Amino acid sequence: QMQLVESGGGLVQPGGSLRLSCAASGSIFSVYAMNWYRQAPGKQRELVATMTSGGSTNYADSVKGRFTISRDNAKNTVYLQMNSLKPEDTAVYYCNAGGYYFGYWGQGTQVTVSS
Repeated sequence: QMQLVESGGGLVQPGGSLRLSCAASGSIFSVYAMNWYRQAPGKQRELVATMTSGGSTNYADSVKGRFTISRDNAKNTVYLQMNSLKPEDTAVYYCNAGGYYFGYWGQGTQVTVSS
């Protein structure tokens, strides 16, 4: 089975940047599509960014131009670079491998954007 561990969350001011990391273990990382989801209090969990095993990416409209997903297969790690952060980006961010319904999930990392 695969285990995913997120890190890099924290408190940042509006306009600031954070880079989230998701370290995978226990499986062959390179064959999975990797995704970042987020969930704010009282809201549905939403897909933020995705990268296929072939390197194709897609982003939610709300983060296009600000967030970048990348992966390093040699390190079994996927990243989410978040720039120009806004208060509405505040959420728990979850790393996912293989899809929402039957994939694997990390424990989540809190991102708070506040002055």
